[in-house]
Amino acid sequence: MPSFQKHHSSANVLRFYQQPVQMIEPCYLSNYELTDGGMNKGSVSQGSDASIQTYDEQIFTLDSSTSASCFVSCDSASNISTSPDGTPFVKSFLSDRHFSVENWSGSPLSVSSIADYGNDFQDKLRELEMSLLGPESDISDCQGCCFKNESHNIFPKSMWPSNRVRDMVPKPDLKQVVIACARAISDTDTSNASGLMDVLEQMVSVMGDPIQRLGAYLLEGLRARLEFSGSIIYRKLKCKEPTSAELMTSMQVIYEICPYWKFAYVSANAVITKVMENERGIHIVDFQIAQGSQWIPFIQALAQRPGGPPHLRITGIDDSDSTLARGAGLEVVGQRLLSVAQSCNVPFEFHDAAVSSSEVELQNLMIQPGEALAVNFPYILHHIPDESVSTQNHRDRVLRMIKSLSPKVVTLVEQESNTNTSSFFPRFVETFDYYKAMFESIDVARLRDDKQRITAEQNCVARELVNVIACEGRERMERHELFGKWRSRFQMAGFNQLPLNASVTRAVLDMLKQYHGNYRIEAREGALYLGWINRAMSTSSAWR
Repeated sequence: MPSFQKHHSSANVLRFYQQPVQMIEPCYLSNYELTDGGMNKGSVSQGSDASIQTYDEQIFTLDSSTSASCFVSCDSASNISTSPDGTPFVKSFLSDRHFSVENWSGSPLSVSSIADYGNDFQDKLRELEMSLLGPESDISDCQGCCFKNESHNIFPKSMWPSNRVRDMVPKPDLKQVVIACARAISDTDTSNASGLMDVLEQMVSVMGDPIQRLGAYLLEGLRARLEFSGSIIYRKLKCKEPTSAELMTSMQVIYEICPYWKFAYVSANAVITKVMENERGIHIVDFQIAQGSQWIPFIQALAQRPGGPPHLRITGIDDSDSTLARGAGLEVVGQRLLSVAQSCNVPFEFHDAAVSSSEVELQNLMIQPGEALAVNFPYILHHIPDESVSTQNHRDRVLRMIKSLSPKVVTLVEQESNTNTSSFFPRFVETFDYYKAMFESIDVARLRDDKQRITAEQNCVARELVNVIACEGRERMERHELFGKWRSRFQMAGFNQLPLNASVTRAVLDMLKQYHGNYRIEAREGALYLGWINRAMSTSSAWR
């Protein structure tokens, strides 16, 4: 399949599959009729010499015939390839439709087992022949099927549901293949993994359905891991591509078409507004201020406070993605927020802490007496390395430092996923499950051939996937934890959880009205969960 290729080094190619996927269809017969002229059919696999006639009815008729012959090829040469060690395997394999990620166990799918699926198909085809013609039928046992008849009728008139024929052979299952490939890599079975990657390459597309798009990026992560180039590809994706303008546009697209970032902003703002309602001096430390968009509605709300607005000071801590998107430092954010505050007559100061979130020290925060302190952690703590990465354990160090400042409130929003300390294979399965839900939620908002959606997924999601799957140690920045683990960390640092006011839930529900009805909100364990159908995606909580 033609692919759009981005060359990052002489040894590595990052392939994003721009062509619509052409699914590897199993070879089966459906909606056909034997007539006096031969065998007409609605769907016959490659290589058939039979004339084609399409039928829309749910049943078809096998009529008597004075002469009938056809050949259906089930072993097209185009479906045969070789693995790196020269072993032939069938790319057009048939998968187990009952496979599930949760129940994955036993021997992994192998290149040789893919070829076995072709044999399974031959058995199914023979079973079909026996059902239609009986055990004494004069049918040659060959790779295809050749229906022969002389001058007498051998086919009794019968009625068969067309879906019975179709259902006898299962269709390919991308989920099974991609997880089998991850298992092969986990088991250091490089030959099998390489063969499965060749199969996957024909099944995925960035213009396909959610699982096909997810599969395209997972394939790149698996390939990078197999070639020991995950960190190289991740750094090049993160630092050299895309351009500032492209990344800014992609961030805006993701922000608008799915509610994950708005959930973080709206829930945290509602918490801080309630806690600070009687304060005359407010200092907010934002550990990922990005473009400063979260604080524009907050400033506007302060302007409406009875008795006049309080004095507001914001300390912004930067991240590399936002710096790249802006094409400038935090002074741009400060000027933007100052302009908004002046238009609303809100006394305002901005301080930029030119340091990464994991390196923040007390002197970077410019704490002043008499201010009510709020600290905001929007999808950022999982980027700070913990004890599994370094003995310095910056994740817990930062929390203890913030607790020492006696903040009035700390807001935490994180992805509800468990990828921090898991070994590769369970981490891959968790990543598959989480991002499958994310791609499904994006899918309902934009058309599949929408170029902005494709670019946004590549720029804002693909890099995360490559990092989770292909990188280890200090190079792996994406280290998500479940809410239960975050709660333990905060409690060990001395924090107490604050109950969320009903106004927080109302604010989030109002925000979700502009999005698809499959998004869910649930309040439990003192936190607010944002979910897609039955999958929890993010949590928001407050601490003191």
